[in-house]
Amino acid sequence: MIAFATVFAFVCFALAVLMNLWKIISAAEIADRILALDAMFINALALMILYGIALGSEIYFEAALIIAMLGFVSTVAYARFILRGNIIE
Repeated sequence: MIAFATVFAFVCFALAVLMNLWKIISAAEIADRILALDAMFINALALMILYGIALGSEIYFEAALIIAMLGFVSTVAYARFILRGNIIE
């Protein structure tokens, strides 16, 4: 039963990543693209954690934490760039 649930979750999150990619390509404003990129980070994290569950390896959870930190910092940097025109003052 858990194998079926992980495959179903893989498919759902893969579709979500594809929809986010489409939004990044087709969005009219830069803010929409940044939000879609942030959502794509979250979905990629979910895929990585599911892959770790499927393999039974703990290294994917640590890698997901690192990617989560990078995703948050990049979203903040993009938002500051839109608001102020520069990232570092």
